[in-house]
Amino acid sequence: MKKESIGFVQRKFLTIGEDIELESGKTLKHPTIAYETYGTLNKEKNNAILVCHALSGDAHAAGWYEGDRKPGWWEIIIGPEKSLDTDKYFVISTNIIGGCKGSTGPASINPENNKKYGLDFPMVTIKDMVKTQKRFLDDLNIKRLFAVVGGSMGGMQVLEWLVSYPEMVKKAIPIATTARSSPQQIAFNEVGRQSIVKDPSWNKGNYYDKGHVENGLSIARMIAHITYLSDESMYNKFGRNLQNKDEITYDFELDFQVESYLHYQGESFVKRFDANSYIYITKAIDYFDLSKNGSLIEGFKDVISKVKIIAVNTDWLYPPIQSKEVFNALKANDVDVSYSELESSHGHDAFLLEEGQLNYLISGFLEVSHVEDIINKNITTIKPNANVEDVAMLMMDRKITHIPVVTEYNILVGIVTAWDLTKSIATNCDNLEAIMTRDVKTCNLGDNLDEVGREMKKYNISTLPVVQDDLKLLGAITIDQISHL
Repeated sequence: MKKESIGFVQRKFLTIGEDIELESGKTLKHPTIAYETYGTLNKEKNNAILVCHALSGDAHAAGWYEGDRKPGWWEIIIGPEKSLDTDKYFVISTNIIGGCKGSTGPASINPENNKKYGLDFPMVTIKDMVKTQKRFLDDLNIKRLFAVVGGSMGGMQVLEWLVSYPEMVKKAIPIATTARSSPQQIAFNEVGRQSIVKDPSWNKGNYYDKGHVENGLSIARMIAHITYLSDESMYNKFGRNLQNKDEITYDFELDFQVESYLHYQGESFVKRFDANSYIYITKAIDYFDLSKNGSLIEGFKDVISKVKIIAVNTDWLYPPIQSKEVFNALKANDVDVSYSELESSHGHDAFLLEEGQLNYLISGFLEVSHVEDIINKNITTIKPNANVEDVAMLMMDRKITHIPVVTEYNILVGIVTAWDLTKSIATNCDNLEAIMTRDVKTCNLGDNLDEVGREMKKYNISTLPVVQDDLKLLGAITIDQISHL
């Protein structure tokens, strides 16, 4: 185990206490979500980062299980002092619905007949997956995500988060992905599905009592794996080298190393993945399209998060042109968006392999340096005509010591503190306007946190209102938040 790893981890499960209404009009009854978490959720619950996995991924994104020969699939960026720094962030990774790694999917038990779903499992979409993740986070009482990060199909989930729940995502990093599946991408997926459903052992999805759909699923994986590599990476890795022989044999046995490699990928995949899950998930990918009336600009019109798009220069499955299309559509909506490309010979798989570039780009984007990065918008306020006794009860009930005083238009006119309440008792004054502090120090969204922190310590301020230039209240930050960083 590498020293910088988060160490041994454990997969957890949460069953959602309600049915999920799906895009198809059907419902998924009380789905179970498999998940892992790394790091600690802070007091304000504003340091959570959701990691979304690709087609064949799962919740095991980092760390080690007992007896593992390798760690989670994104170990290179999750852990202490990595870009998803578990000393700073609370990183959450879930397995999608429709998957086969602990979350409810075709191989799960259907509560209506106590048998495995098979093809009775309802069709799910990327939007349904994200909707279920949102419901899962509700159960964890996480109201806003500091960031959502994912590559490939995980990147699709990131983009769906931006569209479906714009207020809940502060920052987003879609990697090596697209906002809508192209005809070529749909075509590759269909060939993979056909290799499964044409396999006699598939038996219309009813194969669970008889084993695996070995041949069909293996071929589907071989086809897909070709799209994950680049021509350059295949030349570098295999060339035209022969496999365990000195000359070609002029028959249909395996001659080349690349052939042997693809067979190995297919055979190993069958041991860890469910064929029905494969056809359901690839269909969800095919359905994915965030455009409205054919326009991505219209599709992204409600996005308010800060976005970092990362593409791979040699990716031909989701080529850079598709990432640039997303960038241009977001830019047209005045979204704070930036774009970078990984320089790599690995093709699509670079988002799982390019440790140095990924950590550099992601850590720079996630760096917390301004008030807007940590603002708490969900704060308690009170009107100037409030009764002092009511203010005291509110402070006790919410366990707070500072309450901003605002007009009906949310303009900050003062602040009342526990010390002000003490003064009111000493002077026998029940008029809030008479005892509140009017000379209030404030900060703006773009202010540097280091400077704000020094100012708060200088004047011994524990809570600082965040306002616009017209003193409209946007939220607040605390010295504890800054000290934690």
